[in-house]
This record gives sequence, structure tokens and C-alpha cells, in this order.
Amino acid sequence: MSLVSNPNTAQHWPIAAAMINFPGVLADGTAVHDQPAEAWLDPLQQVADAGFDYVDPTDSWIRVADLEESRLAQFEQLLTEVGLAVGGISTARRSVIDHEHGLDYLAYSHRVIDTAARLGVSDVSFGLFEALTDAQKRALWFWTAEGHVSSPDPDSWKLAVSRFQDLAAHAERVGVHISLEMYEDTYLGTADSAVRFLTDIGSSHVWLNPDIGNLQRLHRPVEHWQSMIEKTVPHARYWHVKNYFRTEDATTGAIVTAPAPMEFGVINYRMAVRQAIATGFDGTFLCEHYGGDGLSVSATNREYLRRILPARVPRTR
Repeated sequence: MSLVSNPNTAQHWPIAAAMINFPGVLADGTAVHDQPAEAWLDPLQQVADAGFDYVDPTDSWIRVADLEESRLAQFEQLLTEVGLAVGGISTARRSVIDHEHGLDYLAYSHRVIDTAARLGVSDVSFGLFEALTDAQKRALWFWTAEGHVSSPDPDSWKLAVSRFQDLAAHAERVGVHISLEMYEDTYLGTADSAVRFLTDIGSSHVWLNPDIGNLQRLHRPVEHWQSMIEKTVPHARYWHVKNYFRTEDATTGAIVTAPAPMEFGVINYRMAVRQAIATGFDGTFLCEHYGGDGLSVSATNREYLRRILPARVPRTR
């Protein structure tokens, strides 16, 4: 294994901000997606002012794949005005095997791929997590309440695999890569299951989004973060990164978590990132954070990543 200079190092590695810190629905019930394009300028400007060069529009904010061509062009113009590029396009709670909306979400996912190609974006992130339950909506932290659980029926697994194989063929035709987001109680809910699911899809254009923060925040026993990293980062491409404080009381079994800046939480990202790079990872990071001023914490996380990224990395892919 030789060490070579890589343009994606330290100050030049692509690190994007997610738009999860901006509401998709305003207080008056108006969807941000349906507002005039000018209304999107201020949130995008805030991302740029926080020091980001890249943004993920994130469809909990607006659905770029459902914008008419003229409005998509307006969105591109706004990005140019504030000096941002799209680092990737993530979807949320639009599972292709959703019992009620699965086929609609499959069609939507195809539009996401086409939109990414239209914008010159290499990466999209899909998941199998579904809409928040009422209990999750009432909770301070939605992950502390029980959410949807994917069916254990083998036919459901096979359906999910086949629908992602369909999306993978489309992505390969247009030069886009799919990353599958790890998330509890789905077929991507453990490291072992996620790797097996990826293997069953069997496409060079489908990777993992090893967002193990989604799992380390759970108030239940989970696999140690280091073991998760070892199993998943060899398959990583577009990576959602965030961290959590996690306390486990061995006497009572109580487990408590809360969002944390990346360098302070339970996941040692210095170790995780270097291990990923050693296996060939050279993809985009997407900074996320829930609670408080999430954008500012994400900006802090970006600078932390800049400090820990090595100047020279091994090439293995």
C-alpha cells in the first residue's frame, strides 16, 4: 500500500452541511418547498456564513427532485450567489418499502438520482426508515420513543433488495452513487445486517452511509462503535457524521444519550476517520447535529474534521 497525495485532504476534503437545522414547514403551515425561491436565500446564506462550501439540501427542507426545471434553475442561482455547491442529496423517511407509499417513494428516488445527475452531484443517500410515530413527535429526542420496525418477513427483505437493485442500475447509467443510511430497526439497523443487505444488492454503485450516530444514540444496548466502524467503513462513501454522549449504568442497566459535538461524544472519530481512510474512503462528509444551534455545532465539527484529516492517505480503491 503506497501513500500518495490526495486532493481530498485536510483543507480541501469536501465537507457539507445538512439542512436539517432549518424547518421544512413554517409556523403558518406553509411548506418551505412551496415558497418563492427567494425565501430559500437566507437559510443558504447562513450555511455559507458558517464557513461551509458544500450543502446537502436534504428533503426534510426542500425536495429538489420535485422542483420544476425553472425553480431548480433558481435554486442553482441561489447557490451561486452565496458560494455553495451541492455535496450530495439525502432523503429522509421515504422508504421504498413503505407499506402505503413504497411505490411512490421508489419513483421519487428515481427522480432524486436524475436530479443529482442534472446538478452534477455524485452522491445520493437513501434509507429504509419511515415517518415518525406520534410518540416520536411528542418526545424531546425522537429516538427515545419506539419507531417503525421493518418486517422480519424474508420477502420484504427481498423486495427492498430488488428495489435498490433497480435504483442502482439507474444510478450506474447516469454516473451517480447511492449510499444507504444506517438506521435502527431497519435492514440497515446493525453493522452485520447493513453489510449483508449491501452484499445482496451486489452493485458497485451502492455503498453504505455508516451513520452509526443513529445507533449509538439509542437508549438500549448496541454494538460497540468501534466494531461497527470496522465492519462498515470498508463499504463507505457518503458519510453522515454526528456524535452523542452515551452513559451506561452497568448496575441498573439505565442508558442515557444526548447530542454532542463530534470530538466530545462516545464515538472516537479521529480513530474512525483514519480507519476509513486506511480502507480507501475518500468520500464526502455530511455534518449533522440535533438540538441547540445545530448549524454552528456542525461548523465546529467541520473544523474538527479538518484537524484530524491526514495530509497524505493510502490509496486502496
